[in-house]
Amino acid sequence: MKEKLKKIAAQLKAEFSFYRRLQQHPQTPVLAKCFLWLAIGYLLLPFDLIPDFMPVIGQLDELVIIPLLLYCALKLTPQAVIAACKGEQA
Repeated sequence: MKEKLKKIAAQLKAEFSFYRRLQQHPQTPVLAKCFLWLAIGYLLLPFDLIPDFMPVIGQLDELVIIPLLLYCALKLTPQAVIAACKGEQA
Protein backbone atom coordinates (compact mmCIF):
# COMPACT_ATOMS: atom_id res chain seq x y z
CA MET A 1 0.00 0.00 0.00
CA LYS A 2 2.80 2.40 0.93
CA GLU A 3 4.65 1.71 -2.32
CA LYS A 4 1.49 2.29 -4.32
CA LEU A 5 0.99 5.67 -2.65
CA LYS A 6 4.61 6.60 -3.37
CA LYS A 7 4.12 5.66 -7.02
CA ILE A 8 0.95 7.77 -7.27
CA ALA A 9 2.72 10.71 -5.58
CA ALA A 10 5.62 10.44 -8.03
CA GLN A 11 3.21 10.39 -10.99
CA LEU A 12 1.38 13.47 -9.69
CA LYS A 13 4.66 15.29 -9.19
CA ALA A 14 5.70 14.44 -12.75
CA GLU A 15 2.34 15.67 -14.13
CA PHE A 16 2.55 18.96 -12.22
CA SER A 17 6.12 19.41 -13.43
CA PHE A 18 5.05 18.76 -17.03
CA TYR A 19 2.24 21.33 -16.89
CA ARG A 20 4.57 23.87 -15.27
CA ARG A 21 7.10 23.42 -18.10
CA LEU A 22 4.30 23.61 -20.66
CA GLN A 23 3.07 26.85 -19.10
CA GLN A 24 6.57 28.35 -19.23
CA HIS A 25 7.49 27.16 -22.72
CA PRO A 26 7.80 30.12 -25.12
CA GLN A 27 6.07 28.29 -27.99
CA THR A 28 2.97 27.32 -26.02
CA PRO A 29 0.06 29.31 -27.50
CA VAL A 30 -1.36 32.11 -25.34
CA LEU A 31 -4.84 30.55 -25.33
CA ALA A 32 -3.40 27.24 -24.10
CA LYS A 33 -1.60 29.10 -21.32
CA CYS A 34 -4.89 30.75 -20.39
CA PHE A 35 -6.57 27.35 -20.13
CA LEU A 36 -3.75 26.12 -17.89
CA TRP A 37 -4.10 29.18 -15.64
CA LEU A 38 -7.87 28.70 -15.50
CA ALA A 39 -7.39 25.08 -14.42
CA ILE A 40 -4.98 26.14 -11.66
CA GLY A 41 -7.27 28.95 -10.58
CA TYR A 42 -10.35 26.76 -10.50
CA LEU A 43 -8.50 24.20 -8.43
CA LEU A 44 -7.13 26.70 -5.91
CA LEU A 45 -9.78 29.40 -5.60
CA PRO A 46 -12.42 28.98 -2.90
CA PHE A 47 -15.45 29.43 -5.15
CA ASP A 48 -16.92 26.96 -7.66
CA LEU A 49 -19.48 27.08 -10.43
CA ILE A 50 -21.38 24.44 -8.50
CA PRO A 51 -21.03 24.82 -4.71
CA ASP A 52 -19.43 21.88 -2.88
CA PHE A 53 -22.24 21.67 -0.32
CA MET A 54 -24.52 20.23 -3.02
CA PRO A 55 -24.30 16.44 -2.66
CA VAL A 56 -22.28 14.57 -5.30
CA ILE A 57 -22.46 17.13 -8.12
CA GLY A 58 -20.72 19.76 -6.00
CA GLN A 59 -17.59 17.62 -5.82
CA LEU A 60 -17.85 16.29 -9.36
CA ASP A 61 -17.49 19.67 -11.03
CA GLU A 62 -13.74 19.71 -10.31
CA LEU A 63 -13.46 16.23 -11.80
CA VAL A 64 -15.01 17.48 -15.04
CA ILE A 65 -13.95 21.11 -15.43
CA ILE A 66 -10.24 20.82 -14.60
CA PRO A 67 -9.53 17.85 -16.94
CA LEU A 68 -11.56 19.61 -19.66
CA LEU A 69 -9.42 22.74 -19.34
CA LEU A 70 -6.22 20.67 -19.42
CA TYR A 71 -7.49 18.75 -22.46
CA CYS A 72 -8.22 22.00 -24.31
CA ALA A 73 -4.77 23.35 -23.46
CA LEU A 74 -3.10 20.20 -24.79
CA LYS A 75 -5.19 20.22 -27.98
CA LEU A 76 -4.13 23.81 -28.71
CA THR A 77 -0.45 23.11 -28.07
CA PRO A 78 1.73 21.79 -30.92
CA GLN A 79 2.90 18.21 -30.45
CA ALA A 80 6.54 19.31 -30.73
CA VAL A 81 6.12 21.55 -27.68
CA ILE A 82 4.40 18.78 -25.71
CA ALA A 83 7.17 16.34 -26.64
CA ALA A 84 9.83 18.85 -25.65
CA CYS A 85 8.20 19.43 -22.26
CA LYS A 86 7.83 15.70 -21.66
CA GLY A 87 11.41 15.10 -22.83
CA GLU A 88 12.75 17.50 -20.19
CA GLN A 89 11.21 15.24 -17.59
CA ALA A 90 13.62 12.37 -18.22
